Amino acid sequence: MSEIENLLPHREPFLFVDEIVRADEKKVIARHVFTEKEFFFRGHFPGYPVVPGVILVETMAQSGGAGLRKLGILGDDALFFLASVDKVKFRRQVRPGDELQSEIENLRVSPRMIKQSGKAFVGEELAVEAEWMCLVGSGKEM
Repeated sequence: MSEIENLLPHREPFLFVDEIVRADEKKVIARHVFTEKEFFFRGHFPGYPVVPGVILVETMAQSGGAGLRKLGILGDDALFFLASVDKVKFRRQVRPGDELQSEIENLRVSPRMIKQSGKAFVGEELAVEAEWMCLVGSGKEM
């Protein structure tokens, strides 16, 4: 099992973090390469594949959660579920072969709730930015 699979409950084809580059109390940096084999490219859009915006937001949320788990802030059995997404702006298309680097800021973290903001880049270009909140619990409680 990879380090990321130890940090996240997500599995293929819905796992969008390849590596945690850095994680501290204030910031998480993670990366993911979107390959041409991603399941959604077949329908979004044939002939001109683009990563759906909701997948970009999910990628940032997964990155933030994995970073918190790596720091030991979230327990090993904690599950986190998106509760709200705000201030989303899509700035650049993300295509097959692009490496997305997510830079996540921890705004508020408690045992039951995570509030984060993030920006994700392809190279130096900003692709997406957003704020989100996740509820935290175990699979038994949800």
